[in-house]
Amino acid sequence: MNYLILKYAYPLTAVILAIFAWVAYQRISRGWAEIVPLAIAAGVVWVLGAPLFIYLWPRITVNGYKRAIVKRGLGEGPVPVNTLYAVPNTSSPSAARGSLLATGTDDVLYVGGWLDLTKGPQLLHVPDTAGRYYSLQLTNPADGANFAYVGKRTTGTAEGDYLLSGPGWKGTVPEGVTQIPSPSHAVLVIGRVFVGSESDLPVAYGLARQMQLVPLGVDG
Repeated sequence: MNYLILKYAYPLTAVILAIFAWVAYQRISRGWAEIVPLAIAAGVVWVLGAPLFIYLWPRITVNGYKRAIVKRGLGEGPVPVNTLYAVPNTSSPSAARGSLLATGTDDVLYVGGWLDLTKGPQLLHVPDTAGRYYSLQLTNPADGANFAYVGKRTTGTAEGDYLLSGPGWKGTVPEGVTQIPSPSHAVLVIGRVFVGSESDLPVAYGLARQMQLVPLGVDG
């Protein structure tokens, strides 16, 4: 639904404005006194609708990603909750608009997943990328804000383990693991791994597949 809204934003806006102009014209044709109720109604809709839209839109957008990831998947069927899926190929410019994760660039592999931390934290493992750029973006669906990043620019490119914990979790963080507290029990993960060339693709994909999640305690 939100994909269609984003795709046809300008035509939809034009249609809404045209309808509003037609209604205003009809009111004016009946006399200027008809404009006052219309102006009051428009003001009320603006005052109440704008904050409601600002509050709800991030939730609608990010939860659209959840439905797409968990139900449709990113290329090879649905992606289970608390699982990271690495897309095996880069996105072509022609496919960028229709792809869930693509943003027009063709030099990265995407990694995606949806986390549910209600039953406990998840351990995120990332491999040593030997200086290669990668980034795992952690987004809070409640407000659409990115609350943490794991990757070259924030945590470096060495092998590492990170504990993604939900609100109120009071357990013990394993030795050598960095805790990343989430403000919500739901987390959207979007990752990118740099691909230098066509011949570099297998190496980049191998690294992307090593970015994995397991429940706390499974690995000991």
